[in-house]
Amino acid sequence: MIEQFMKLNDPNNIDPALQETIRKIRLVAFDFDGVFTDNMVYVLQDGTEAVRCSRGDGIGLQKLTKLGLETVIISTESNPVVSARAHKLKIRCLQDCQDKQATLENIAQELGILLAEVAFVGNDVNDLACLANVGLPIVVNDAHPDVIPLAAYRTKTRGGYGAVREVCDLIEQALEK
Repeated sequence: MIEQFMKLNDPNNIDPALQETIRKIRLVAFDFDGVFTDNMVYVLQDGTEAVRCSRGDGIGLQKLTKLGLETVIISTESNPVVSARAHKLKIRCLQDCQDKQATLENIAQELGILLAEVAFVGNDVNDLACLANVGLPIVVNDAHPDVIPLAAYRTKTRGGYGAVREVCDLIEQALEK
């Protein structure tokens, strides 16, 4: 098991073209539902929603911050649970984005970077435009079949089970090599 873990996390196993793309990244943008979560929602009898997230994602996001990368959550949903999780993780969060691509373009412009310097992590058809227009399109392992062909990288981990952490570790490893 340890040998397998080490092999999966060996920076020498990163495809050179992928590594070169990662080195250009200055912003990592994430969808929330299906990326930070397992795409399931708990609905309580009072209508309050709750989701399940991986605690390890926070450590991964801290790594990106230490590397000097910007991070943001861009969500179509408007839900207090997304804000609460983003606040705890200390990551910028934009919700109720009916046009994620326009939102992403505005963030890139605000940061003075090109979309070629952006990684976007998504899982479903509402992420298609972002995935098609960034330098590093990433999908989680259990992404909808319609978005998988756009991905330069598909996580080994499903959304909500550490996929965010996997992406963060991949970026860290590529930048350290």
